[in-house]
Amino acid sequence: MLDLSKLDFAKGNGLVTVVTQDAHTGDLLMVAHADREALEKTLQTGEMYYRSRSRGLWHKGGTSGNVQRVVSLTADCDGDAVLARVQKAGPACHTGAETCFDIGPVDALVELDRTIAQRAAKAPEPGEKPSYTRRLLDDRNLRLKKIGEEAAELVTACADGDKARAVEEAADVLYHLLVAVRPLGVTLDEVKAVLARRAGKTAPAPSGKG
Repeated sequence: MLDLSKLDFAKGNGLVTVVTQDAHTGDLLMVAHADREALEKTLQTGEMYYRSRSRGLWHKGGTSGNVQRVVSLTADCDGDAVLARVQKAGPACHTGAETCFDIGPVDALVELDRTIAQRAAKAPEPGEKPSYTRRLLDDRNLRLKKIGEEAAELVTACADGDKARAVEEAADVLYHLLVAVRPLGVTLDEVKAVLARRAGKTAPAPSGKG
């Protein structure tokens, strides 16, 4: 995964910069430092360890439970920085925020897929009116009918040369597409992996989580 012998610890007085990214959403979570010991612990355990000038060696989430499970570790071209792609179990920032950077979600499609997954995992309470997404998930004929209708509306908008309507209809198609494949257990990560493979790029293995 990561060859520590190729890292330049000397440049940073024994430390390299670690940029930590959510492997699912692409969100930038935090920037910290690590020495050889921290990265060795990370490789051994599969969870992120860092080196703080004030706290020393620390296991992210060791106290709070907000651990970061390693998906990949990649060195930059100079060997003095590492990109850590992780699956986070909770907020990354010590303030309780999801990330240390207030930049909002990187990928709206990922957020949509996550919302659909949440709807799929939670059945309505007795007497509770199901959401539109829940209704689609529970009715195979309805969700297949809707994806057909939305696709037809997109085709019409494109045929009419109506850009504004085409944008709206394209968004509707993407939503209904993600809902349609969810009952099959298909995730956005799996779809993206196929697209990356077709583009000749290597994509990380899907986590299996929505």
